[in-house]
Amino acid sequence: MIIKTIDASVVQKCFLAGANAIDAKKEMINDLNVFPVPDGDTGTNMTMTIMSAAREVAALEEPDMARLCKAISSGSLRGARGNSGVILSQLLRGFTKEISKVGQVDVHVLTKAFERAVESAYRAVMKPKEGTILTVARGGAAKAVEISERTDNLLEFMNTVIMHMRDVLEQTPDMLPVLKEAGVVDSGGEGLLIVLEGAYDALLGKDVNYEVDAGGSVAVSEGTDPEVISDADITFGYCTEFIIMLEKRFDSKEEIEFKKYLESIGDSIVCVADDDIVKVHVHTNDPGLAIQKALCYGSLTKMKIDNMREEHHERVIRDAERKAAQEKAAEEEKEASLPPKGYKENGFISVSAGAGLNDIFKDLGVDYIIEGGQTMNPSTEDIVSAVDHVNAGNIYILPNNSNIILAAEQAKDLIEGKNIIVIPSKNIPQGIAAMINYVEGLSPEENETAMKEGLSSIKAGQVTYAVRDTAVDGKEIKAGDIMGLSDKTIETVGTDIVGTTIDLLKKMMDEESELITIYYGEEGKKEDAEKIEKAVREIDPDVEVEIHYGGQPIYYYFVSVE
Repeated sequence: MIIKTIDASVVQKCFLAGANAIDAKKEMINDLNVFPVPDGDTGTNMTMTIMSAAREVAALEEPDMARLCKAISSGSLRGARGNSGVILSQLLRGFTKEISKVGQVDVHVLTKAFERAVESAYRAVMKPKEGTILTVARGGAAKAVEISERTDNLLEFMNTVIMHMRDVLEQTPDMLPVLKEAGVVDSGGEGLLIVLEGAYDALLGKDVNYEVDAGGSVAVSEGTDPEVISDADITFGYCTEFIIMLEKRFDSKEEIEFKKYLESIGDSIVCVADDDIVKVHVHTNDPGLAIQKALCYGSLTKMKIDNMREEHHERVIRDAERKAAQEKAAEEEKEASLPPKGYKENGFISVSAGAGLNDIFKDLGVDYIIEGGQTMNPSTEDIVSAVDHVNAGNIYILPNNSNIILAAEQAKDLIEGKNIIVIPSKNIPQGIAAMINYVEGLSPEENETAMKEGLSSIKAGQVTYAVRDTAVDGKEIKAGDIMGLSDKTIETVGTDIVGTTIDLLKKMMDEESELITIYYGEEGKKEDAEKIEKAVREIDPDVEVEIHYGGQPIYYYFVSVE
């Protein structure tokens, strides 16, 4: 079979097939993470990033290339989570910038798109590391240039590029020793290949899934409960969808107000704004109210109202209502934690997970907490939304996780009208140190310098358990072992939580150590933290030890040495 050109409708199908392919294999990608920690989340981050775009892409009917590319680029950019997700969003951004210029994609256009995708991704990373998703993408672009001179068949072209990228991926352990020791290839590179392989399957005409639900995950086609729910079980009975053809201003302020109105009459809300259209989805008992409000902004088209009491299956509705309730509860909790309204010169946003840690950051002056971190990296859009809640001219953002810094920097590029300062804190103790180093009255530039200097004064560690057998830095690790980790590697391995934590602190302490802080998590115990304190004092009677409740999930202890 020979295919020389494809139009926007085919690109749309290929993208949705690629998104669904990685969604189906995200746990396999998670298992490729080098450190066997229970929050290995490359697959999850990449899936949530691309699914953010897939929701917008799936909503397009008969798209042209420009509209399709904008949906892919803006959706992935705002939905980007973690380093792997940010890099994927930049690859998609560069790729779509090239193909958005044409009506038909051929081998030469695709080659330029691959090259521009790689350029965009490399620019987004301050210190690109070889043996990663970047290397795999660059290998694909190089092969695309080579093969484009020999064939005009897109099928032959894509097959050759993907096979070469697979070869490059297999070589990543030779580029990064830590991959070779763990016996895995780069997880981000694997995720990228799965997306491309899914898109290629669609190009071949294979039977693939193009369905994406409003929540962003693949619609279930098998295994769902066929029993239809009763009317009484559904809070809002009508699934209402339409597109507003904008005739009046609809900026971010209007969008927020419109979403709040929809929330007052329903749930399961999706509101995606483009330059001249707004795609709306809401579950409500009175579709007329949503329609009447929308007419304030322009004329309506593509209207669709379904009676969910007749058409939806029990599991789909139950999941949608649960998700809507969780989102509403989370939003209410965040709103309740906001400071009194009123402009101020400096504001602070911190990523945190755990009631105790949240309280510590609030006591230090943080205005807004983004729930997340180790177990769930917040997206670029989550960070942008947080900035909207802080009424300040200068806003300091503390990612508190090395896998969130890129998303924070990407959010900074999307925000206008406020001076955003990203303090590149890689962990919770660094974030706390940065806040302690902030001095009221100094200029933003002076405080940025002081807060960044505070990061280097902290040695941070964390204690958790292994989820699989592996080997890292010469250490044999079995599933269920307790691990003490620094920012760079796994420092200690044992079978006892307290003992492993003490061993970790021994490695972190030196003659200049003055203060050790222990934050015990939701599965840690204060009495065990006190045992650790006693052991530390036996090692160095002069060192000061503080114990705080952190409440963080997954990690028994966060520790810091100053």
